[in-house]
Amino acid sequence: MTKRYFGTDGIRGTANRFPMTAETALRVGMAAGRYFSGAERGGRRLVVIGKDTRLSGYMIEPALVAGFASMGMDVRLFGPLPTPGVAMMTRSMRADLGVMLTASHNPFGDNGIKLFGPDGYKLDDAAELAIEAMMDAGLDENLAAPDALGRVQRIDDAQARYVEIVKATFPRKLRLNGLRIVVDCANGAAYKVAPTALYELGAEVIALGDDPDGTNINENCGSTAPQALSEKVREMRADLGIALDGDADRVVLSDEKGRTVDGDQIIALIATSWAQAGRLSKPAVVTTVMSNLGLEKHLGQQGLELIRAKVGDRYVTEAMRAKGVNLGGEQSGHIVLSDFSTTGDGLIAALQALEAMIERDKPASECMQVFTPMPQILQNVRFKSGPPLGKKVVKDAIKAAEAELGGQGRLVIRKSGTEPVIRIMAEGEDETLVRRIVDGLADVVVEASA
Repeated sequence: MTKRYFGTDGIRGTANRFPMTAETALRVGMAAGRYFSGAERGGRRLVVIGKDTRLSGYMIEPALVAGFASMGMDVRLFGPLPTPGVAMMTRSMRADLGVMLTASHNPFGDNGIKLFGPDGYKLDDAAELAIEAMMDAGLDENLAAPDALGRVQRIDDAQARYVEIVKATFPRKLRLNGLRIVVDCANGAAYKVAPTALYELGAEVIALGDDPDGTNINENCGSTAPQALSEKVREMRADLGIALDGDADRVVLSDEKGRTVDGDQIIALIATSWAQAGRLSKPAVVTTVMSNLGLEKHLGQQGLELIRAKVGDRYVTEAMRAKGVNLGGEQSGHIVLSDFSTTGDGLIAALQALEAMIERDKPASECMQVFTPMPQILQNVRFKSGPPLGKKVVKDAIKAAEAELGGQGRLVIRKSGTEPVIRIMAEGEDETLVRRIVDGLADVVVEASA
């Protein structure tokens, strides 16, 4: 069944435009409240809500709160907190539901609603479909009685709790003393917690993107624009740079020379380190179809299997749980370490990379470029009318491109689950051929969607 509201990562869209309106947020609160509330399950229920720093959070959060309270659910508000922090606190506070208001790496004009179950994992398709059905139905039948309305309270120490959880993932025998670290918080949810955690572990911290104003989240900063981080690392002669995104569930790094270290390299570093220490639950790592073939070859040389899932940390996590694997992630920087978290956590992943660097007693440039990537080109093509992938001219072009690559590379073409974009990715040993194929397919997609 096709979903009307939920995509690959919750509900997302332009703020104050369908579906990301106050009315939708109210309906989500009422429907999810009904799904998890005492009206159907017996007893009082609790929901926790965190958000990033977008201006539209001030519109969406009260609407959600009203919806939950109207269904008899008690609400606890965290304020700005990374997505993984909300997932962790959902479990630790024994809540029935966790909600994160964020559009992750998107510009400030977008926002989204992510839902977590009591186990801290994102809701499955069945739960999302059930909530959608309730959203489009009459919701006034299950309203709480006046004396059973939910109570709302702000949790003032939520950020401090998350900092302590993050610090506990770093070995007690190690410190960050003597390391100068630049951290770019993307003017997002981690603008306080990331510099604090690194400082309390002993690092000299230089913070960027730590002055949110509601409209500057991800603006020329963070993991999707790591140039500012690289420049600052070189300027300050720092040992490492850490760039998070708006909700801090993804990370990219910069070595001391200013070279970017993407998610594939971070996964390779942690996988190698954990394999040597006997910390991998299985000799395998879960990534997505977008991860570089160079990573797959490197892991194979270490005796580790690479398991590919669909794009999205939700699908990575599902594959990890199904296969019993405790390390997975995406090239974009979503790194899921299930020993510590139920979803991607950029700060914890950065600390695991730092642990490997300290244990090797080598600079980042010598230990974080783990494998030689195979030439890979990704191009995003926006469309207006509708996804053009089903059109014959596009299908024919894809078949021709696959034939041209032969068995010497890969071609992945997919529609984004969060924005009107077709993502075209090709990789192979011949970079000139890969570039020509991507450019040609992009032209065909543009023409087909005109």
